[in-house]
Formats: sequence, C-alpha cells, structure tokens
Amino acid sequence: MTSPSQAAAAGAGTPSPDDHGSDDGSVGLTTKEASVQTGELAGRSPGQLMWLRFKRDRTGVISAFVVLFFFVIAALAPVIAKLYGKDPYTLYYTEPEYPYLLDEFSMPVGQFGGMSGDFWFGVEPELGRDVFTMLLYGMRTSLYMAVVVTLLMVITGVLIGMVGGYFGGKTDYWLGRITDFFLAFPQQLFFIAFMPIVVALFVPPADETPTYLRAVAIILVMWVLGWMGMARLVRSSVLSLREREFVEAAKVSGASPWRIVRKEILPNIVTPILVQGTYTLPSTILSIAFLSFVGVGFVEPTPDWGRMFARGAQIYEQDPAFMFFPGVALVIFVLAFNLLGDSVRDAFDPKTGR
Repeated sequence: MTSPSQAAAAGAGTPSPDDHGSDDGSVGLTTKEASVQTGELAGRSPGQLMWLRFKRDRTGVISAFVVLFFFVIAALAPVIAKLYGKDPYTLYYTEPEYPYLLDEFSMPVGQFGGMSGDFWFGVEPELGRDVFTMLLYGMRTSLYMAVVVTLLMVITGVLIGMVGGYFGGKTDYWLGRITDFFLAFPQQLFFIAFMPIVVALFVPPADETPTYLRAVAIILVMWVLGWMGMARLVRSSVLSLREREFVEAAKVSGASPWRIVRKEILPNIVTPILVQGTYTLPSTILSIAFLSFVGVGFVEPTPDWGRMFARGAQIYEQDPAFMFFPGVALVIFVLAFNLLGDSVRDAFDPKTGR
C-alpha cells in the first residue's frame, strides 16, 4: 500500500517520454544523463525533497538563522551576562562605581537611555538596572516558556483531532462539543481571569507567589485554552484521509487502528501540523508578554518581555529609548518566525508557493 507522501517521492523520479527525445527527431537527454537524474530523484525521500526546496528559499533560510540566533542567545543568557559583567537584578545607581548613572529626576544620564560602554542598551529609569541583561533574560523566559506551551497545545490538539476524525460517530461528536465549549471562552479575557485563580490553588493570596509557580500557572492556563485550533485542523485533515484507498487497504490487510493512524494518516498531515505550530509559537510569546503586561503574569524582579513593555509604557514620555530594544527584538523574532512558517509550508507543498 502506498500513501500520498510515499507516492510523491516515487513520482518525483519518473522521467517523461520527452526526456529522451521527441517524435520529430530532436535529441533530448542522453540515456546516461536520464538514468543519472532518475536515480538521483528516485532515491530522495519526501523529507529530502522538502529540504532541497527549503534551501532554495532565501527568505526561509535567513528567517531560520534569525530564529536560531534568538534561541541560542536566550540559552546562553547567563554566560553572556557573566562575560558582560552585569545582571538584570542589581540596582546599579546604588553602586559607588556609577555615581552619575541617574539624574535628579531618576532618569538615565546620557544619550538614548544612558547607552555607554558600560551599559550597551542603557539603564532602566528610576531603578538603574541594566537593559541589555534584562532583555537577554526576558527573551529566555518568554521563548522557552512559549516552546513548552506550544508543544503541549500541539500534542493535545493532534491527539484529540486524530481520535475524533478517525473514529467519527459519538466519539467525534463529544470531542467536537468539548472543543466548541473551550472555543466559547474569549482567550485574552479568560487568561486574565483564570491566572489569579490558578495561582491561588497553590499559594494563599497573602503569601508571595514563587516565580516557578507563576510559570506553571501560565503554562496550564494557556495550554487548557489554546489547543482547540490545532484539534480542528487535524480533525478536518483526518476526515479527508480516512476514506482514501491506502487507508482502506490497510484496514483490509488487518492493520490495527493505532497502526493505521500512526503509519498511514499521521505522515500525511505532518505539513499542516508543522505549519500551524510555527504560527502558534510567536502568538504564544505575545500572549505570555500580554499577561505580564497587564500584571497577571510575571512580576518583579523576574525579567520578562511583557514586564519591560509595561515598564516602558509608564515612562515612555520621559525615556522612550527604554522600550526601543525590547520592541525591536520582539518584532524581529515574530516576523522571522512567521516568514519561517510560510517557507516551511511552501517547502512541503510547492503548489502553495508565493
């Protein structure tokens, strides 16, 4: 039995009659050239063909390097901070070696937020913390939390969508109603409403909430309210595949439902899952930043993109430079990841090329 993904790889290496010549006597490829090209193409898997198409997409390759750069920088944040000689928690205006860091209005002394050889991106107004290390650790917090949340949402959505789409009947009906129920929640509003409730389940309101518990609460809330789009996408893809000939052949051969789903259906819906995942991650980062921006996510002194925006919104009239570097970094990352998602989609399915 041959699934569409396997047929695509086999079909890619089949030469047409025109490759060897034409009826009017014109000479096309020689037999040796045709056999060499046929051998090369026939030996390539769908993944190899996708990789070849992706490498030809200059925008996708550049976007991939940008995204990889952000993740590497976030992973190496402690190392970079140690080499740089600063951290995101110290109030440097209290240090004797920086007596003129802030002026009498608690604003950074110098141009563009106090940028200098000691403080590359300037300092935070009023508190005198280093903006460069705050951004490094803020990226680290946001990126790796977004990866965890995205993985949980993708896995949950794929499982529920595949079960409902393949088995159909009452299973699909009840899973569909559960999905509709969660879709009825306005996400941003319920992110704000549920965060204090989830935190209160672990820590009494009068006690200070540890950072790791806030991180767990954010992950739980966003996971529970974020898997439905993936589930619907996977369900619709499975519905279009479960009646195909290669699935019916697998059933006739006695394959179990688990084997059919794993071996026949899942490989043919990797493309929409992967593309949807690349769009989900940047939106998750924005949602995490939003929670901190409105005051229900991370709080002082945890570095976070959203907290930096919230702080910048308070003092943008006095020091507009404070929001510049976090804003530019976030825009570049989200744009690069979205362009990467487009390139991955085009590489898997060249018919949708831009």
